[in-house]
Amino acid sequence: MTVPWPGASAFRSSSTRARVVARDFRGWLRASEASFIALAIVVGAFAGLLSVIVGALARTLQHVLFALPPDTRLSGIGRLEFSSLIVLPLGGLVLAGFSYVTRARKRRLVDAVEANALHGGRMSVPDSLVISGQTVLSNGFGASVGLEAAYAQMGGAAASVLGGWLKLRRADQRTLVGAGAGAAIAATFGAPLAGAFYAFEIVIGTYSPTAIAPVAAAALAGTLVAQAFGVQPYLIDAASQTLVETRHYPIYAGLGATCALLGIALMRAVGVVERASRRRWLPEWARPAVGGALLIPLAVLSPQALSAGHGALHADLAIGASIGFILLVLCVKSAASIVSLGFGFRGGLFFASLFLGTLLGHLYADSLALIVGHVVIDPRNAALVGMAAFAVAVVGGPMTMAMLVLQSTHDFSLTGAVIAASLVSSSIVRELFGYSFSTWRLHLRGETIKSARDVGWVKTLTAGRMMRKETHATPTALTIAEFRRTFPLGSTSRVVLTDGQGAYAGIVVVSTAYADGLDSAANVTTLATGHAQVLTPEMDISAVMAQFDATHTDELAVVSDDGHVLGLLSESYVRRRYADELEKAQRELFGEG
Repeated sequence: MTVPWPGASAFRSSSTRARVVARDFRGWLRASEASFIALAIVVGAFAGLLSVIVGALARTLQHVLFALPPDTRLSGIGRLEFSSLIVLPLGGLVLAGFSYVTRARKRRLVDAVEANALHGGRMSVPDSLVISGQTVLSNGFGASVGLEAAYAQMGGAAASVLGGWLKLRRADQRTLVGAGAGAAIAATFGAPLAGAFYAFEIVIGTYSPTAIAPVAAAALAGTLVAQAFGVQPYLIDAASQTLVETRHYPIYAGLGATCALLGIALMRAVGVVERASRRRWLPEWARPAVGGALLIPLAVLSPQALSAGHGALHADLAIGASIGFILLVLCVKSAASIVSLGFGFRGGLFFASLFLGTLLGHLYADSLALIVGHVVIDPRNAALVGMAAFAVAVVGGPMTMAMLVLQSTHDFSLTGAVIAASLVSSSIVRELFGYSFSTWRLHLRGETIKSARDVGWVKTLTAGRMMRKETHATPTALTIAEFRRTFPLGSTSRVVLTDGQGAYAGIVVVSTAYADGLDSAANVTTLATGHAQVLTPEMDISAVMAQFDATHTDELAVVSDDGHVLGLLSESYVRRRYADELEKAQRELFGEG
């Protein structure tokens, strides 16, 4: 017999009180909008701190590996020694080793966009650390990828952990994850408006009245924390004194269309190269190393091909480069981004697309001047409009990029043209392609989502969960006369048939067995329908409704892989359930849940 220690009773009592207090605190927090805003501020501040740490790690790695002078960006350096470029394939090997040790290749790593679209904002901290580690290594060793994916990942993961501990509702959890990711982006650029719109357009997938205040507060908190640690706002010296006039808008719309087409080409090229690099002749562990080796000649042509491109963007805007130089850097940087991502380096195209957009804008303005014989639009203005329009084509978020340009240049005249070109770019990409880069990568993995809009509830409503279990399957050996005796009119509407092995053999509508002119000695299988028209338990509600539309029947059987009947689903029930869940999602979206 175990004798309880003297303080056991007091310990249990205090533990119970602590659980009650924690439960009451969670309930108060979930019920109060002001407390949720305060929670978002805490998340935003922590996301800003994490973005400072991640950025410092990557920049330190670059400075050590490439022996960069102080206050110099890798892409902004004029020339790199050939011997120093051996770091690129070496980085590929280090990345492969890191992925092997963390088993990154053997598990599905979920980013903030996928988490909000499919999993109700639930993210894994270990997986987020792996993703961020891969991104820091890729960028730190010079691959042409940005750190924004790591910033958003860590900010979203911090929010997800806190929201999970507080057991927030699904809509609040998604909002908090968006706030964390947006705050990290806001902290990086010193642009709270851009960070807030990033949360809405890219991570949450929609604008919600109840989310405006917490997301904006988180973005501002992240920005303030980052600046407290010395991160300077991302400012672009827009020295051009040429105002954007209304007559320039159609010209900038043409630039937006050009950015959309080239952005689609870039995203498709990444997919093509990725499929080619996964051929059997190239081991998985060797892919990043081979990619790093392919980056060497590109870096020899122009060091601007390396890293995200922060230093190169400022350098190219500051000088009046020739068309030939701009075209060279555009081709080299595009190729470097395609190779880096296609051969397994981890990261995003957020800043790379901004950089490529400035080059496209410059090239567009200079080409128009050559064709017409005089300056049509200011090249610097065109570079900034192209920066936003190309980023919208690749990353998405027209208002995100418009606010980034506004807060980086403080030029309201230019922002109007940026919005116009961005909307044109976004519309063309949606019409011709349908994906941003993050959702395109998910599409290549087999997912069907096109934004972070919450479709996870659709995935959870499967045929197996909605079906009415069938426990009285009828053997096919019955005659019609025996069937009539077993199932009188009014006893049931439909009967499931199974063969001698218990496999599904069709559905009989009971009323058809009482039709005039039937041979009562005939086998009941002559009345069965729907032999090949079945549902599987893992089919989600969208696929189930599509099956009903295709078969034009009122009920379908849910059948296992071995052919055994698991249950039945009626079309009326499925559509009623879908309408109820859709209404619930809309109420939560507008804060009425």
